[in-house]
Amino acid sequence: MYKIARENLPALFRRIAADQELYLPVKVSGQVNFGAWTEDAQVDLDTLKSVKSPKDAFFPQSENLYTVVKEGKKLSVHPEKLKDQKFVVFGMKACDVKGLEVLDRVFLSDPVDTFYAARREHGTVVAMACHEPEESCFCKVFGVDCAEPSADVAVWMVEDVLYWKALTAKGEELTKTAEELLEDADAQEEAKLETEKAAIREIVEKLPYSNLSLEGWNGDALSEKFDSPLWETLYKPCLACGTCTFVCPTCQCYDIKDYDTGHGVQRYRCWDSCMYSDFTMMAHGNNRTSQMQRFRQRFMHKLVYFPANNDGMYSCVGCGRCVEKCPAALNIVKVIKKFAEDSADKAGGEQ
Repeated sequence: MYKIARENLPALFRRIAADQELYLPVKVSGQVNFGAWTEDAQVDLDTLKSVKSPKDAFFPQSENLYTVVKEGKKLSVHPEKLKDQKFVVFGMKACDVKGLEVLDRVFLSDPVDTFYAARREHGTVVAMACHEPEESCFCKVFGVDCAEPSADVAVWMVEDVLYWKALTAKGEELTKTAEELLEDADAQEEAKLETEKAAIREIVEKLPYSNLSLEGWNGDALSEKFDSPLWETLYKPCLACGTCTFVCPTCQCYDIKDYDTGHGVQRYRCWDSCMYSDFTMMAHGNNRTSQMQRFRQRFMHKLVYFPANNDGMYSCVGCGRCVEKCPAALNIVKVIKKFAEDSADKAGGEQ
């Protein structure tokens, strides 16, 4: 276990960025998102959650796949180069790290997405424990311990001291890079850190959604949940804005488009949303023709379809971003609770 004073963190970032790219929470125009570190960047490690998840360090919001260049009647194809430079994502929270496990199931399964795989190979994740989880958080429901993040390196901020613990070979390598700036933490300081972890978990236990029940939601609940009349009521306030999907750390839908450069074509992919009416649109139309169907798709995928195909793993990590950002106050918590209330009502009526 190592430590470094908060005042020395700029030197730590400078050292890490000397030979690899560094991404961390940066405040721009009052909003905190993950961005590239620069000397004048306003680094913000105190804001609990970035607006968007840091997943785009591994699954960018937009990326080129290849370019076709036209020279006269000749066409030449130039594939985009895969990521080959090491980089560090510093300050991810435990829920966002869990989100990467979900994305790994999607992009590292056959056929492997080589763009994602290259980033995972070259990326090192430094995860930061949550000092004060917020009311919108419910990561505990999905087995996430925000006091003990699992990544290449785990860090905790306690009284202006950052504690550092390498957990993987990548983490050990990064530790060696920064070892001249890190000091050994003594037994007393390690005990202080254990007190911090206990305090974090105590806060988690008091959060309103921490004991949300997932009873009835699993890979075997397909017909029961799909055919429920509750969807017709739940979806109506939905604006189909897609905000929930763009802030989510596990959403992986994307579209592939061609851009005419005037002297060729640039093929790129960009995030898409199952909440949009033109999502998966083909020549014959769309297989989900109503907003109710699209709304149902989002939550069925996270709570039924994904666990059915991934050994029970849910495609939600309880980060709470959708709880905070939905302009119509619709989110996965509301869906789960509404179905629980309906089950309780039915059970009461049968007695």
